[in-house]
Amino acid sequence: MTAAEGKIRVGIGGWVFEPWRGTFYPDGLPQKRELEYAGERLDSIEINGTYYGSQKPESFARWRAETPEGFVFALKGSRYITNRRVLAEAAPSIEKFFSGGVMELKEKLGPINWQFMPAKRFDPTDFEAFLKLLPQTVDGVPVRHAVEVRHDSFQTPDFIALLRGYDVAVITSADSDYTQIADVTAPFVYARIMGTKEAEPNGYSDADLERWVERARVWAKGAVPEGLETVGAALPKTGPRDVFLYVISGDKVRNPAAAMALTQRLAAKT
Repeated sequence: MTAAEGKIRVGIGGWVFEPWRGTFYPDGLPQKRELEYAGERLDSIEINGTYYGSQKPESFARWRAETPEGFVFALKGSRYITNRRVLAEAAPSIEKFFSGGVMELKEKLGPINWQFMPAKRFDPTDFEAFLKLLPQTVDGVPVRHAVEVRHDSFQTPDFIALLRGYDVAVITSADSDYTQIADVTAPFVYARIMGTKEAEPNGYSDADLERWVERARVWAKGAVPEGLETVGAALPKTGPRDVFLYVISGDKVRNPAAAMALTQRLAAKT
């Protein structure tokens, strides 16, 4: 990273996955030390469990303590918020989500991924009502928000303009069949790449790894990479942006190897 680039963090989804034992985690490593091990090799993890249900405040505090300084967790927002028919009615659930312990992560709290079901269509009025409910700070800690949409009705300039008005990032879902929107809409970028393959020891080929390294660096410099689909008006380069890049889905066994390969290549270019 240079002064003209934002911080690029590369991570994976979760850290508890039995097939990673003996592939990513060494044989014999106690399960209670898996987060510590992952945190020493990656600089971010996206927590998926918060999508399905509440976690204990002491769990968030423990995760914060088990990871090194500078590590950041992204969190999935609760499905009880995003899977409702009327998003404007989500205020009590949003308040419950943020008062349920997530702020115990403190300075290690990264962006919140508000993921929507593929059936959820773009309703400009209701979606803006939802954006208005998202807190900018909680207990004095700034909160960053990103939305992951999976219906093609969101591929409209109106959606991009709406997100830019609230500094909310649209998540770029890449190397998958999901709707792809790569527009920059916030002071940071959030991408989830889903194309790892079992046949590749590092999940991706060398060429594909290099392609994602260059895309991450372009985002970090404040521009938009080539080769990704955008739908809104072009945004002038406005300075460095932090980038959160997660290797998700695909051949999940290979995801830690892919994330570490990306991290190593990024480090070699600084």
